[in-house]
Amino acid sequence: MTDIKLNHLAIVVDDIDAALRFWRESLGLTQAGAVKSIPAEAVDIAFLELGDAHIELIQPTTAEGGVAKYLAKRGPGLHHLCLEVPDLDATLNELRARGCELINETPRQGDGRRYAFIHPKSASGVLLELYESI
Repeated sequence: MTDIKLNHLAIVVDDIDAALRFWRESLGLTQAGAVKSIPAEAVDIAFLELGDAHIELIQPTTAEGGVAKYLAKRGPGLHHLCLEVPDLDATLNELRARGCELINETPRQGDGRRYAFIHPKSASGVLLELYESI
């Protein structure tokens, strides 16, 4: 696999507005677009520019979603690392062939990207998201 680059680091938060204030006002980062609701994932998200990558803030919108359960169990903090790959299908096939545990066997699609998550058991304890721009 080549041409892999960091897309974003995702942080789960209790209050996206307070988190945005910290990152914008305390560190001077620029917000990339408006806060966006993703009903299928039961979250609101916002991105902050960080060089060629981003910081994604994630706030659950229901108590039942996966991110809400993560937040309740572990508290606010680093949620996942996202890498951008040129060919998501080929990458998933290679990871599958190497015995990696995939959370998403087939890519999901949204916001001009295809994406899939790799289980932390296969990624040194880190929840890994893979993006492919379309």
